[in-house]
Amino acid sequence: MSPAYQMNYQRLLDTAEKHGLMLNPDEARVEKVVGLMAQNYEAVGEWICPCKQQHKLPEKGEDKTCPCQEWLDEIADEGHCDCRLFFASSQ
Repeated sequence: MSPAYQMNYQRLLDTAEKHGLMLNPDEARVEKVVGLMAQNYEAVGEWICPCKQQHKLPEKGEDKTCPCQEWLDEIADEGHCDCRLFFASSQ
């Protein structure tokens, strides 16, 4: 895994822990989303969410970064964020 992937994965784990959440138990889904986000970071220097990306190529300051503003509301309403990366803890 690339350094950007590893840094992003740890950042997302820390974010989940800070908010009492967990990452999706589907490891393939997490790997895909985290990897695409790491590629966006390497391209433009922002953790652009690949699930909410509006532009074919990431655009700094134009696409949503992760976590997005609405992620906690999505988790409160649906039990997970729109990207299915963060989930409410099962505890």
